[in-house]
Amino acid sequence: MTELTLTLVGALLIATLAATPVAALALADCTRTTHPSHGGEAQHRDLGEGRVFWIEWWSQEGVYEDVLIADCRAGEVLRARTREERIGRRSAFDRTDKALAKIDTLMAGSAAFFTLQRVADSLKGIARDIETAALTQDPCGCAAAYPDATGAREPFEMDK
Repeated sequence: MTELTLTLVGALLIATLAATPVAALALADCTRTTHPSHGGEAQHRDLGEGRVFWIEWWSQEGVYEDVLIADCRAGEVLRARTREERIGRRSAFDRTDKALAKIDTLMAGSAAFFTLQRVADSLKGIARDIETAALTQDPCGCAAAYPDATGAREPFEMDK
């Protein structure tokens, strides 16, 4: 083959790859280690109505689990610490199962009443460090379950 033919074949290959649609992100793809061997995200669930759930975990020099619920359309996220051991001066606790049961109970009711504020209020006395904040970057769960709800947030990119 001549150099021109190789160049044309290469250009055609690049154009074909660029035109090939990228596979959609699935919630299962969001279960991942985000910090080598000691931190990550797991248990992603689509809660419906533009909301997703997941657990963030850490296990380096201490352990914690936070439950997170993002309202992808409203651009807000609820974070609550449900497990902690050897993080700071607090006594160890693990209330993750209780928190998940409370969230499941709220989910069984009307979707209109399942708000981040209601979840936060329901987790008082179970979880610690309960806070709601604006999403500035699209979380993986929102990108997978509600890809059209990113709005002005920075889009999610899977770590390489």
